Amino acid sequence: MATLNFKHLRYFWMVAKTGSIARAAEQIHLAPQSISGQLSEFEATLGVDLFRRVGRNLELTDAGRRILGYAEKIFTLGDELLEVLHDQTAKALPFRVGIADSVSKSVAYRLVEPALKLPEPVRLICREGRLASLLAELAVHRLDMIIADRPMPPHLNVRGFSHLLGESGLTVFGAPGLTQELSGSFPALLDNAPFLLPGEDAIIRPKLIQWLEANALRPRIVGEFDDSALMKSFGQAGVGLFVAPTAIAASVCEQYQVTALGRIDAVVEQLYAITTERRLTHPAIVATAAAARRDVFGGQG
Repeated sequence: MATLNFKHLRYFWMVAKTGSIARAAEQIHLAPQSISGQLSEFEATLGVDLFRRVGRNLELTDAGRRILGYAEKIFTLGDELLEVLHDQTAKALPFRVGIADSVSKSVAYRLVEPALKLPEPVRLICREGRLASLLAELAVHRLDMIIADRPMPPHLNVRGFSHLLGESGLTVFGAPGLTQELSGSFPALLDNAPFLLPGEDAIIRPKLIQWLEANALRPRIVGEFDDSALMKSFGQAGVGLFVAPTAIAASVCEQYQVTALGRIDAVVEQLYAITTERRLTHPAIVATAAAARRDVFGGQG
């Protein structure tokens, strides 16, 4: 079986990125003939054509496009390796955190911020996205922890452990201009009121809908949002009412200049730290869990 020559792979990657052998040669300070010869050797080793000539330009073949995808991942990981080594040299502890789209960014900040106050310097690296993609990053150790609104899904073949950080009921908020137009008391005022709904990836969404139906409330859904911070921004603009964890009600009112209209204690949102550690040992993760118990959720769960 042929052995992959990473020097040839890098030359191919540079030609694919720059679009021509001449431009690649300028960037890596080699003669175009040298790169052309190396590419020919690489194609012969792999047994496929990587480029086809279209006029004066080079165009990737189907095989070339597939190999380029792998090359991007390989050299991105290489850059991350150098970054980690640099962090170790600088004696800063990397703390790579994934935050699910459905998690309140205000809560995420309050959970993670204490890690930056540890005696040991910490370099915080935050990623945001859907839980499935974040779990894939955790599986290859590109994340130390994920903050999510649900535990580790049991059907995924990923080694991970769920640690409950806390739980909170929900509070309904609205911009002053909008709330002044509503009549009645809570929760009756929700009926026919414009409402912003968490996206389909949020685990509280079906629970919230069920609660509304159980109370014979039919708000007008004017928007659905995967990103909780974006939902709050639209709420701040008066587009519709929205919900957020009761645990951060005061900070939501202050940050977004909105009014708390009432609590929905029957719908509880839980937050989890998902890690590859059964027992938490990473200092920054330990600080996050402590902040959750002490400062964020307090006596709410």
